[in-house]
Amino acid sequence: MSELGRQLKEARLQKGMSLDDVQEVTKIRKKYLEAIESGDYKVLPGSFYVRAFIKTYAEAVGMSPDELLEEHGNVPAPPADTTMETVIQKRSRRPETERNAKWLPTVLMWTFPILIIVVIYIYASSLNKADPDQVDQTNITNNVQDPNTAQTSPPASGGGVVAPTSSAGAEATTEPTTAPTPTPTPSPQSITVTPDGKSGKTTKFKVTAPAGSEVKVEIVASGVSWLEVYKGENSKGEKLSFGNTAAGETMSFVLGSEGMYIKSGYSPATEITVNGQVITDEKTSSRLLLNLDDGSGSEGTQSDGTGE
Repeated sequence: MSELGRQLKEARLQKGMSLDDVQEVTKIRKKYLEAIESGDYKVLPGSFYVRAFIKTYAEAVGMSPDELLEEHGNVPAPPADTTMETVIQKRSRRPETERNAKWLPTVLMWTFPILIIVVIYIYASSLNKADPDQVDQTNITNNVQDPNTAQTSPPASGGGVVAPTSSAGAEATTEPTTAPTPTPTPSPQSITVTPDGKSGKTTKFKVTAPAGSEVKVEIVASGVSWLEVYKGENSKGEKLSFGNTAAGETMSFVLGSEGMYIKSGYSPATEITVNGQVITDEKTSSRLLLNLDDGSGSEGTQSDGTGE
């Protein structure tokens, strides 16, 4: 045993500490502590750790490390370029779960308001999706507040009908037509209009008329209503009228074999008749389909001056 090791051991015993106690305090392995006390420095990993371990040991047992090393100058000195390696037992780190738990409250604190914002956004988006039937009523309200958007050109000479101007302010045009060849006009009793079921929101009517007879469809407006009239079974057919109506306005069309699709945004303001017979689906916003059955299979012609 070296003199330095003997002094360290005596100081340890005076404090009533075992090598296990010193190991717990200094985190230096017990076999290295025993080597320091016996003076067997070859057991230590390098000359640098000899002096470092001796200083740590001396501080743990209450001795002055500098005075101890100065008194025993034969302790190996560390090389100038020696890179210190960690051999002291590292103190246990906090478990990974404990560190993660520290961030959990913060994450939850931000997640909850974000979820609330997302829910509000989805709800607001759903409210912005207007039902098609409601769009018609919205157009009516907007045009009632601003009468300048609902202007109707007077009927053209020769019996032509002019479509009302659109809300964008485009002028309606009138195409002059020649007088049609007179056709026999059947009595109202010879033309019948009967309900023919429904297709979605559209109410269908079957119009029975003698072959070759002309079936007139008239629309008389008593106020403002968004009105669309098409040839065919839906809004994909030829456009006959498109825009807002005005009080006192009258439109006239001829029903052909291809049928006629009529859409009124505000039904109480538009009276629709087929050869004088009023047709309605008794709804505030109407979608009507007229199908002609004349038994001949020939197509009817549009009335003179029908608005485009």
